[in-house]
Amino acid sequence: MAGGTRIPREKGLDNSLSLMQEGYLYIPNRCRQYQSNIFETRLLGKKAICMSGEEAAEIFYDNDRFQRKGAAPKRVQKTLFGMNGVQTLDGAAHHNRKQLFMSLMTEKRLKVLNDITAEQWQASITEWEKQDKVVLLEEARQIMYRVGCKWAGVPVEEGQVKQHAGDLGAMIDAFGAVGPRYQKGRRARTRMERWARQIITDVRSGKLKPPEETAAYAMAFHLDLSNKKLSTQMAAVELLNIIRPIVAISRYITFGAMTMHEHPEIQEKLRQDKESYRQWFVQEIRRFYPFGPFTGAKVRRDFTWNGFDFKKGTLVLLDLYGTNHHPEIWEEPEQFRPERFRHWKGSPFDFIPQGGGEYDMGHRCAGEWVTIEVMKTSLAFLMLIEYEVPPQDKSIDLARMPALPKSRFVITNITSIS
Repeated sequence: MAGGTRIPREKGLDNSLSLMQEGYLYIPNRCRQYQSNIFETRLLGKKAICMSGEEAAEIFYDNDRFQRKGAAPKRVQKTLFGMNGVQTLDGAAHHNRKQLFMSLMTEKRLKVLNDITAEQWQASITEWEKQDKVVLLEEARQIMYRVGCKWAGVPVEEGQVKQHAGDLGAMIDAFGAVGPRYQKGRRARTRMERWARQIITDVRSGKLKPPEETAAYAMAFHLDLSNKKLSTQMAAVELLNIIRPIVAISRYITFGAMTMHEHPEIQEKLRQDKESYRQWFVQEIRRFYPFGPFTGAKVRRDFTWNGFDFKKGTLVLLDLYGTNHHPEIWEEPEQFRPERFRHWKGSPFDFIPQGGGEYDMGHRCAGEWVTIEVMKTSLAFLMLIEYEVPPQDKSIDLARMPALPKSRFVITNITSIS
């Protein structure tokens, strides 16, 4: 790389297998090995640059230097995001589509979301008391599906809840998978896109009349840069990009419940909520536990940063998990300590569980506020029940993307104390 400092380079013709074997730790392991926050490798037969840390995040979210178009592999679009969804756009097209999502995140609508979340948890807890055991991840997924649909203005048919929640879970579960788990996610997306297209069709025809402030209405009638409505397929993809991330919050809820069980002293702090402790706890769950491993972009034009040359078209991966555990940013990052957020300054680049950068113009997830509010409401309800936690394997395999507690967290003998 003439003209710049040579980026440490991983040996090998292709290191995709190492990525699959190490998962969330693939980039952090090499950053430690090379004593560098940047290194070069080869993935799927192509050169890639991997970066970690706050400085790396800040440059990565510079839209003049990086673009999303062509960065997300088709296999991820065909399971997690949907083809040509908002996550893959750049420039004016991205801004137009992002504003569609941001328009749904008003204070009023977040209050409605919280009310729906509380209502759905209360109904579910009543049912749990009748059951011998509950697999929390699976139950939370169904609750979050109902929440997502009701908030989006989509009717919930009880006979479809288990299947649809399972399909959305399979889409999420497929993004780091190969083989049967990936194929399951592909089939699930096909089914859910068919369902979402029918919702959009029904809204446009007047058969379904959701309130104008809901996602179903907004997606159906949003106008693009050409002043045209999105295609039925594109509107369906974006509707799922509202509901699917809400379903994904079930993972954080499961991690939160597991942490409350393993650290019973935390529950009293959560009840008292001094100095916004619940907010700290939710943020620490999002920092500490694995969610997205990394995110990708392509170099828009040649540039040099910190002495390193970046060539147009090169794939760059930003390490989300590693940045959230980076020793230069977080003191004792492998310790679970909500109090660390007492003095957090709110940088858009040092804490990036769902991506970084700015909300309105950048690629930071519009659903981050949704995640925080839904988690606080959900975990508050879990403190209104008593339950037992039978022996089970709660280990989390960081080689698996996305990572989960192996048992999905099983609870028994549930009784309400509210």
